[in-house]
Amino acid sequence: MAWFETWFDTPYYHILYKDRDFAEAENFISLLIKYLALPKDSKIIDLACGKGRHSVFLNQLGYEVLGLDLSKESILNNKKFENSTLKFKVHDMRKEIFPEILNEKSDAVFNLFTSFGYFENEVDDQKVFQSISNCLNDEGYFVLDFLNAKWVEKTLVKEARKTKEGIDFLIKKKIEDQHIIKDISFTDKGQKYDYFEKVKLHTLEEIENYGAEFGFERVKIFGDYKLGDFDLDHSPRCISVFRKKQQY
Repeated sequence: MAWFETWFDTPYYHILYKDRDFAEAENFISLLIKYLALPKDSKIIDLACGKGRHSVFLNQLGYEVLGLDLSKESILNNKKFENSTLKFKVHDMRKEIFPEILNEKSDAVFNLFTSFGYFENEVDDQKVFQSISNCLNDEGYFVLDFLNAKWVEKTLVKEARKTKEGIDFLIKKKIEDQHIIKDISFTDKGQKYDYFEKVKLHTLEEIENYGAEFGFERVKIFGDYKLGDFDLDHSPRCISVFRKKQQY
């Protein structure tokens, strides 16, 4: 199995990342929604939704939201948040969303907080863009929040330790063959565990080319979660806003 098919379903993944900044995330989404000027009741897909916090917040803002994630454990957890305008389903982002899951197309798809670049095969990356294009209305938005590869290379911390819930995580990072690889090792209840994360450092041009291939125009690039302008040397994020071209 691929690393993301096992690691994301473990309780340790959620322990390690439990202290992510919720306030920053909600502020980012609020700014993003304001920029996109999406009318209330628009249909939004939160692709790779994890534990669903962004889906829930979007729904609270007045949107009809579908959260999709490969992790069965995450989706099972999220079911408790469901209501008439918020649903969660297990889904592999490489597979078609419409019409298998949706009854009608969506107005926006969000792929947030580095939930892309997991696949070894470029064809799989293309499948993601294809499935998103197929499920969007014409002139719908696709927001891809990804790493800025150049910034990652400049700021890489090769080794760090983090203690969460009494567990000492040793995290080692390296860049190899245009991927950032994070090795995560720890011991819990006398048992040693080793996991890793591997994300391809897609360049700005590669992401734009994927979009163009499947009918998207990139209309904006933000460089951080405050929607600051993108700077190749200094921005920590590469947040691409794509709009699906109208089909004639």
